[in-house]
Amino acid sequence: MAKLQLSLKGRALRYLSMREHSRLELARKLARYAQEGDDIDAVLDVLEAAKLLSEARFAESLVHRRAARFGNQRILTELQSHRLGDESLAGIREQLAGDEAARARAVWQRKFGQVAADAAERAKQMRFLQQRGFSHEAIRAAMRAVNLEED
Repeated sequence: MAKLQLSLKGRALRYLSMREHSRLELARKLARYAQEGDDIDAVLDVLEAAKLLSEARFAESLVHRRAARFGNQRILTELQSHRLGDESLAGIREQLAGDEAARARAVWQRKFGQVAADAAERAKQMRFLQQRGFSHEAIRAAMRAVNLEED
């Protein structure tokens, strides 16, 4: 029996039913299945008009998925790679700024759990947090909170 071919709109709806996608990401995925004469931008415009594809919902979803593991800089860089508008990024930047130190401390707690015995171990822990995209201020605040808790 022949397999039923999905239209581009059908594929897009399938992708969007699994999770939120940016316009760029969805266009890239649909490009694999586009045939001669298919207009991916028109399909995406229809989805945006029907409020099925939303830049704001995508940004909120990505922040929700990444915030427990990564710092502000890494999250904002990923959002910029999806070519989101500056107004969306400004709101997200403000939203993330308030709790970065607490998130850095939680990531540190899950990874290490105990205070560093020496300066080399402390530097290793701080580099780990820096690679996760946390700011220097958030890392210092998290390490200070950990040290105060141990005393």
